[in-house]
Amino acid sequence: MNTSARMLRLLSLLQTHRYWPGGELADRLEVSARTLRRDIDRLRELGYPVDAARGVAGGYQLQSGATMPPLLLEDEEAVAIAVGLRTSAAGAVTGMEETALQALTKVVSLMPPRLRRRMDAVTSQTQPAPSYAPVIDARSLTTLAQGCRDDETVRFTYTARGAEQTRRHVEPHRLVSLGQRWYLVGYDRDRHDWRNFRLDRLAEPELTGTRYRPRELPAEDALAFVRSGIKSMPKKYDVRVRFAATPEAVGAVVGRWAELEGDGDDTVMVMHADDLFWPMAVLASVDAEFTVESPPELRDAVAAAAARFTAHGG
Repeated sequence: MNTSARMLRLLSLLQTHRYWPGGELADRLEVSARTLRRDIDRLRELGYPVDAARGVAGGYQLQSGATMPPLLLEDEEAVAIAVGLRTSAAGAVTGMEETALQALTKVVSLMPPRLRRRMDAVTSQTQPAPSYAPVIDARSLTTLAQGCRDDETVRFTYTARGAEQTRRHVEPHRLVSLGQRWYLVGYDRDRHDWRNFRLDRLAEPELTGTRYRPRELPAEDALAFVRSGIKSMPKKYDVRVRFAATPEAVGAVVGRWAELEGDGDDTVMVMHADDLFWPMAVLASVDAEFTVESPPELRDAVAAAAARFTAHGG
């Protein structure tokens, strides 16, 4: 292995950010300990902050630096980053579109033609579904993420459902992306309780500089906590539909958004919703006879849709 290829291989190994014992790293590169030390010194000259531990059990680890040196990416990693940036450029996080586009331009300009063709194949042959998700602010997302990572409290303005704006002081625990919305799970210091906050209803988040000792979340994880909170919120419609189908067949369509009761070819779906769009979509997608038991508004909507389809189906 020549010097250039060896340096690239060394950088690729170090960029996993794991601690590498010197002997193991030298064996991977098939060089002596002395040659490995020289290669590490060359990386430092290029701006890569490599920590070294001396002694029999000594080794090396790449740390985060003050500036970002050039990255070494495998082919699959480069394509994944480019596709992800292109998706982010059209995403629902305001303020990230232009930044993602700029980063995408830089990544693509460094790609060899074979990788550009692979990336173009993925993006050109993929049609994303239109997003109706509320737009959130990129700075809010990064500020809250930093608070979660560093165990630092945050303050922000929040507009709860059907309520006035209030100022909150929160110990942020985790950010959760569920469906088409983002949520912050945290402990509200003023209300002395765990809460989840929709990011599109949150404004002006700021770090306080105050660290806190993490509390035990009263749920299996942050995602379970958010799901439980959504389920407990009052909804406009209590939907109950009986299908002449197995729970497995109905569950394949409705997923986790409803409860299913029964067995055999008799399944009752119970769903709580603020509008009838999703229940109507389920009824149209399950290939089985059904009876709407409640609410009457859903029966009316099904009858109106049936009449419209009958009138225009021919």
